[in-house]
Amino acid sequence: MKVYFLKDVPGVARAGEIKEVAEGYARNYLLPRKLAVAATEAVIEQVRARQAAEARRAAREAEELRELAGRLDGMTVTVAVRAGKEGRLYGSVTAADIAEAISAQVGRPIDRRRVELEEPVRKTGEYRVVVRLSRDLAPRVNVVVTSREG
Repeated sequence: MKVYFLKDVPGVARAGEIKEVAEGYARNYLLPRKLAVAATEAVIEQVRARQAAEARRAAREAEELRELAGRLDGMTVTVAVRAGKEGRLYGSVTAADIAEAISAQVGRPIDRRRVELEEPVRKTGEYRVVVRLSRDLAPRVNVVVTSREG
């Protein structure tokens, strides 16, 4: 019997898969526990429609990320912080500070976890920072840390 799995069943299938299983297993275990439903033509059509919609959404998101990566690559962002006379900062510039500055300049929120800092920025100067948008999109942003009065 063909069934569409609604939930993960360890060792059998993952949610969203359509598989052939023994009729007794489906009737006595999977269907009563609402782990799966019978894979009728209507269910299969719904699954295909849902997968097509998900593929369109993923393609749209990927295109938006590529466009954002193009805007970010080589962009210069300035972060003004309090610093001493020799350029040493009171504290450090964190990934959250950099993400906030990029977000303000781009007009789109950037998650601080996407900003990859090799080490905390503790001096004024210019730094190259990677913003990992996805597995294969990682534009480099120039971050200029300047001293401000205060």
